[in-house]
Amino acid sequence: MAHKKAAGSTKNGRDSIGKRLGIKCYDGENVLPGYIILRQRGMKIRPGCNVKCGRDYTIYSLIKGKVKFIKKNNINKIFVNVIKNNI
Repeated sequence: MAHKKAAGSTKNGRDSIGKRLGIKCYDGENVLPGYIILRQRGMKIRPGCNVKCGRDYTIYSLIKGKVKFIKKNNINKIFVNVIKNNI
């Protein structure tokens, strides 16, 4: 019978916490200025009209309106826009 713990078992068993990435406001949702629309690593989804990209590639709204995701097939990219509400 072993009197010492196996070498690998004490060195394993760690994991980093989740980074809470992904879409926060979906297509058709109403947003206010400053609302975070999505968090991402790298420019997977590109900013369109009335949105800006932060230095960690977070896309956020500049105006009050509705979120609209648009896929452009000719360049194979997804853009996110905020369309102003006409009330």
